[in-house]
Amino acid sequence: MTAETKQAVQPLSVDFRRLQRVGARPGFVDYLIKVWDYRHFISYDARARVQSGNRRDRLGSIWLILNPVLNGLTYYLIFGLLLQTGAGIENFVGYLVIGIFLFQFSARSITNGARSIQQNRAVIQAFSFPRATLPIAVNMRELFANIPVLIVMVLIVMVLPPTEEVTWRWLLILPALALQWIFNLGVGLILARVISKVNDVVHLLSFALRALMYASAVFYSYERFIDHPVLLQIVQLNPLFNVLDIVRDCLLYAQAPDWQSWAILASWAFGALAIGAVYFWRAEETYGRA
Repeated sequence: MTAETKQAVQPLSVDFRRLQRVGARPGFVDYLIKVWDYRHFISYDARARVQSGNRRDRLGSIWLILNPVLNGLTYYLIFGLLLQTGAGIENFVGYLVIGIFLFQFSARSITNGARSIQQNRAVIQAFSFPRATLPIAVNMRELFANIPVLIVMVLIVMVLPPTEEVTWRWLLILPALALQWIFNLGVGLILARVISKVNDVVHLLSFALRALMYASAVFYSYERFIDHPVLLQIVQLNPLFNVLDIVRDCLLYAQAPDWQSWAILASWAFGALAIGAVYFWRAEETYGRA
C-alpha cells in the first residue's frame, strides 16, 4: 500500500457531542420556540377544520349556532318554566344564554383538547413536530368556531326583552374570553397527556364537566340555592363561574366586575397554562408509542 493510499483511508474524526437523538425532548424554552415556529400550521389547521367540520350536514356551519341555541331553549323550558330557577334574576333569558354559550365553549375546548393526542396517534408516529401543537390547534379551532356563537349571544342580549344598554363595559368581555381560552388550553394540555396514557379518563371527563356545569351557576342564581359557607366559597373560586359572572356583569348589569373575579380567573388561567405546558412537555418523547 502506497503512502498516498494510506493517507486516503485515514479515519475521519467525528464529534459525537454535537449529535442529538432523533425524537429527543428539547429544553423547555427551545420547545416553546419550536411550537411558535409552527404557528402558521396551527392557524391553518384550525381554520380548515372549522370549515370542514359540518360539511356532511345539510345546514353545515349553521349547527355551530343552532346547538347552543337549542340547548339554551331546552334548559329554559326545564329550569326557567318548570323549576322556576330564574325567580329573582333580572333578564333570566340573557343570564341563561350567557351561561350556556360560554360553558359549552369551555366544555368543547377541554374535551377535544384532551383527546387530541389520542385521536392523532397515526400523525404523531409518522411525523416529527412539537406535539403541543395538536391541543393548541384544537383550542384555536374551537375559538374560531365560537366567534359566530358569541356574536349571536350578544345579539340575543341586545334584542330579546328586556333589552340591555350597550356600554363601554361590553369591551371587558374580550379579556374575560381570552382568560377563558387560556384556561381551556391549560386544562386541555394536562388532560391530553393523561388520556394518552389512560384512555379510561375520557369516560370520566363527561361526568366531571357535568358536575362543573352545576357548580358554575349556569342556569340558577347561586345566592338563592347555596347558603353553606364552604360550598359558597367553592363556587366563587370556580374559574368558569367567574367567567360567567364577569360577562354577566358587563352585558346584563352595566357594572364593572369586581377585581377579585379578575384575580381568581387570571390565577386559574395562567396557573393552568404554566402547569399544563410543563406537564405536557415532560412526556414529549412518549406520545404516539403503542
